[in-house]
Parts: sequence; structure tokens; C-alpha cells
Amino acid sequence: MTFDSQAYATQLADKVARLRELLAPFDAPEPTVFDSPLQNFRLRAEFRLWREAGERHYAMFSQEDKRTPILIEEFPIASQRINQLMPQLKAAWQASSALSHKLFQVEFLTTLAGDAMITLCYHRPLDEHWHAAASQLAADLNVSVIGRSKGKREVIGHDYVVEKLEVGGRTFSYRQPEGAFTQPNGTVNQKMLNWAYDALGDRPDDLLELYCGNGNFTLPLATRVRKVLATEISKTSVNAALSNLSENAVENVTLVRLSAEELTEALNEVRPFRRLQGVDLKSYEFGSVFVDPPRAGMDPDTCELTRRFDNILYISCNPETLAANIAQLHDTHRITRCAMFDQFPWTHHMESGVLLTRR
Repeated sequence: MTFDSQAYATQLADKVARLRELLAPFDAPEPTVFDSPLQNFRLRAEFRLWREAGERHYAMFSQEDKRTPILIEEFPIASQRINQLMPQLKAAWQASSALSHKLFQVEFLTTLAGDAMITLCYHRPLDEHWHAAASQLAADLNVSVIGRSKGKREVIGHDYVVEKLEVGGRTFSYRQPEGAFTQPNGTVNQKMLNWAYDALGDRPDDLLELYCGNGNFTLPLATRVRKVLATEISKTSVNAALSNLSENAVENVTLVRLSAEELTEALNEVRPFRRLQGVDLKSYEFGSVFVDPPRAGMDPDTCELTRRFDNILYISCNPETLAANIAQLHDTHRITRCAMFDQFPWTHHMESGVLLTRR
């Protein structure tokens, strides 16, 4: 790739036009556009290893051909830290059979704050020789190392990295666990958080958050409202979110491990949930709801639930399902703010955000 700035500008304009077209039926305002660095924007990367000429190489595969490897020496879209670590790790496994024996996959997770973790995946049990070599590797590269084999995980250092992001003039610290979802483009994520923080504004009432993950949006948005009820189904993400709330001394958030669909049932009093014991749902005065759903968007019942709120702040990784959800809400809510976040430059994917307010 040439990473030509003009080519990037053209692709970005095409994405904005696509979003504008999808939201045109709802009289959406012109989107605010948040661009991405052209290179070194991706904070995580995953590679298969491919043996050729007696050596293992980093490899990826195209969507069209899953059998022919593309051998990689550097990965310019990945963070500078990943590109620094790639040759160092390769030299280490070439020099150590304890590290290289039946190693088939490598994953990197880094942060804007400079933290890094390497996960090594094996088709064999991990023994004391591996542990000694991996411990030396972690010390030499100043990273955490995780070894994975069937039914076993060895952690050297931490099983998470720490990110620090500035939102609304305050720096928030985030624990990002191995294997859990994190926003891949840290620079654009910070822009996205600040847009959501500004769009919500200071409010005297409460916020409901669905799909809260590790608390990426929860932490800054909690400073804008009286209190927050946040939900997440992944146990790993819930534990990370609880740690992040504690680390940042955010004390006005109640987090429950429920899916968006289950919380909809609870709020509709369809059935009680043991995980809501001690949570008085009737004590909340919800004025706004924040949603950041998966690519499938909100299911019809959850979408209908959001209609109850005066303000719906919606971050989407799929503009088609965003438009479908807005179509369900358009008779009671209108789009008052709109944004496009280029989380995935050099691809057709995009993140977008809208603020819907009651008519």
C-alpha cells in the first residue's frame, strides 16, 4: 500500500456520501467527520505463522483465498509498537525451540499509552522450559506474555493492557483484557468518546447504557449525569468494567451482567432476574439511553425500549443496521446530531454516531 493522502481523502468522502445517503430519509444533519491517521492506527493485530524454507513467518490470508498465505515482515497499519515488536519476537522464536515448537498463531495488543501484550498460541502443552523462555522474552521486550494451548493459559505479567484516554479534559485509565473486545483505532476512539461526551451534555437525570463492554463510554458519560445503569453480557468485559470504574473513582454507575434483551424484559416487568437483586429500577429517572450494539444492531424489542427515552445516543459499526433502527424510531425521534468516525481506514467499514431527540 502507498498510503497516499489523496486516495485516503477520496475513500473517506465515499464513506461520508454512503452515510449521508442512508440517513437522508430521516432528514439527518450533515455528519461531522472524524478522520484517522493513515498509518500505525491499529492497536491490535493477529497473525498465523507459516513455515517456509525452514522458518516461521507472520502470515495473513485474503478473504478470497484462505489457502495461500501472504507473508508479512512489517504491518504499516498497525501501531509503531507492534511493528517494533514483530522482528524482535521473530528473532526470539528463531533462537528458542521452547518458544517456537508448534507455535501457530501470534496476537499483539498495544495501547496509545505504550503498554503491550503478546499472546502465543500452541498446538502442544506448555511446560517449564516454555515458561522460562517466555519469562525472559517478557523481560527483554518489556511486555506481558500469554501462552495458550488446549485447555490451558499461562500469564506472565498481566492478562490485560492499560490505556489512557483524555475525554472532556480528564484522563481516564482503561484496563483492556486479553481476548475481550476493544476499539482497534485508539486515536479515533478518543475522538468518538469526546463526540459522545459533548453530544450527551450535562444532564440532571439518569442514563441507561446497553452493551457497555469494558466501560469505554461508561466512564466519561457517567460524569455528565446523576447516575448510570449499565449492562453487559460478557463476564470478561464486566470484570474489566468494574476494575475501570474503581480505578477511575467513578461511583455513580451500577453495572449488571444482562443482555440488552434481558434488560428489556426486566424493565417491561416480563420476568425478574436474580442478577438485578438489590437494584431498584424504579429509583432511576432515565432521560437518555446510550447504545453501542454489535453489527446486527438492536433487535426490534430493544429498539422499541429506547423509544421511551427523550434522548437516544447511538454509536454504530454498521450504518445499514443503524438506518434500519432509526426507521423504527423515526416517528417519535429525530436526528439532531450526526458523525462519521473512520475507525477502519483503507476498508469500506465505518463507525457512525447519531443523537436522536424526542419530537
